Amino acid sequence: MHKKSIEIHETAFVTSTFRSLNEDLSRDVYAKLWGNSRTNVLVEKYLNQVCKEEVSAHCLRNRFFLEEIERLKPEVLINFGSGFSMYPFLLNEHMINVEIDKKEVILCKEEKIKEFQKEGKLPKRTIYFIGVDFSKEYVDVLLETLKTIKGSKSSFILIEGVLFFLSRKDTDKLFELFSKLQEEGDYVGSASFQNDLKNTQGFKKLLDFCNNEMIKTEASDWQTIEDDFYTKNKNYSLENHQDYFSLSKKYNNQVKLEKKLILNEYFYILKKIV
Repeated sequence: MHKKSIEIHETAFVTSTFRSLNEDLSRDVYAKLWGNSRTNVLVEKYLNQVCKEEVSAHCLRNRFFLEEIERLKPEVLINFGSGFSMYPFLLNEHMINVEIDKKEVILCKEEKIKEFQKEGKLPKRTIYFIGVDFSKEYVDVLLETLKTIKGSKSSFILIEGVLFFLSRKDTDKLFELFSKLQEEGDYVGSASFQNDLKNTQGFKKLLDFCNNEMIKTEASDWQTIEDDFYTKNKNYSLENHQDYFSLSKKYNNQVKLEKKLILNEYFYILKKIV
């Protein structure tokens, strides 16, 4: 991999920049804190080469999950693959927040958040930072850690911008962990792409971008998930199901490109039933 290649974790900076470019849509007034010159160059290149509607797509995703968490009022928010999302500072100050991601992302995020708080740019929040090496066996240790933090409190588990990069085996392992951790009445918020995305021009452009800027990859390397993965889960019921187009209608976002050029992502709210 050449020196200018984008590492997977650097996409967290790109996502934050997307959210910062339309604060009215994302409701994320803190995303701009993660801006930097290298990411700005990557964002400009990505928007030009892949899809200009990615700004709106990421803003809508943030807005949807933010408002669902506000509506459901969990006592604990557990964010898997948290990146540099800023939910803890956009939500109720009494909420307990657990941020989980690769160790390099978590170390950077924890350090910078402390710095931002010291400078008065961020309010104080209760946040547990957990760095995980997903290439190793982590489930049992992580589950015990999360049980200690969560106790009997109500919870919302969020997993966005992650499943595309995982295998189905690793995804099943995560959802089994969710079920063991949560109790009846708890929630999961998930974002994923469907298989028909891989037949679109938008995906072909994404693939070209990845091959040029990140890693050599093929369509089969990226995971897509159909609705029945969620609807047939015996431990959860599907409570809400949206996508880029339905959320655009809800939040009055103007869709400017043809559907085949847009990386349409689907969003799910699941409720623990057993």
